[in-house]
Amino acid sequence: MKIKQWVICACVLLSVCFSSMYMTEAKTKIPSSVLDISKENTYPNPDQNLPYLQPSELARELAESSSVPIENPDLIKQLNETTISDSPLAVGYRATIYLGHWALNYQSGETAANWEYQRINSNLSDNRGGTAPAQMHYRQNDQKKVKGGLTAEVPMIQDVKNMMLLKAMKKTNLPLSFETIVGAGTKKDQVYNVPVKKMGYLYAYAPAISEKGKVTYGEVYLELKGNKRKITVKNITSQGIGAWIPVQDHLSFGYMVSDRPR
Repeated sequence: MKIKQWVICACVLLSVCFSSMYMTEAKTKIPSSVLDISKENTYPNPDQNLPYLQPSELARELAESSSVPIENPDLIKQLNETTISDSPLAVGYRATIYLGHWALNYQSGETAANWEYQRINSNLSDNRGGTAPAQMHYRQNDQKKVKGGLTAEVPMIQDVKNMMLLKAMKKTNLPLSFETIVGAGTKKDQVYNVPVKKMGYLYAYAPAISEKGKVTYGEVYLELKGNKRKITVKNITSQGIGAWIPVQDHLSFGYMVSDRPR
């Protein structure tokens, strides 16, 4: 019996290990054609560091009392700033405080990368009259702004965007932003060889993440009854939503040769 239990435990541990390995790999699968240009970018993009707010003890207690998960950083911030006296209240004391209508949480359903979301540059090397192979490199001709956004209009757009951004960054482990810029004159040392009597075309694409899921809304109330306090959510609604979120300071490159101008 003990041997059987040990075998079952071992199988469970192995299953957990393999699952962890798979999840880790899923976060870091970046094609070899995608290069980091954060050091070479002539335009300094600001770091997109949305805070993972740590709820206070009271905020955690209130959030856990809710029947609907609360993940909105702005609502957590408001709960962090809430104070309730612990002094004994009168017997029978009751109060209900309306905290507003909120986007409460975002549940991620699908996260996928499009490494060629938007073409932002092309370089050409004409070696049709050459007698030896030529070399070409990436050089950004003009400053380009790449924008993402939600795929549909929803209430409280900024709150929804922030929650989707946090989930997508956590799932992909990539630097994401709804807006990123590649500065003119940005260069990369990667070499692309152009054969004799050929033309070389080097295309640069801005990648982006497609994030799809569901956002939940509700009216939030703080209920007080004696020394007890809890969050109640009423009129709960959910809505499917999608977004494109560009990957910051990364470019995907496509190279091809041709006998004639394209």
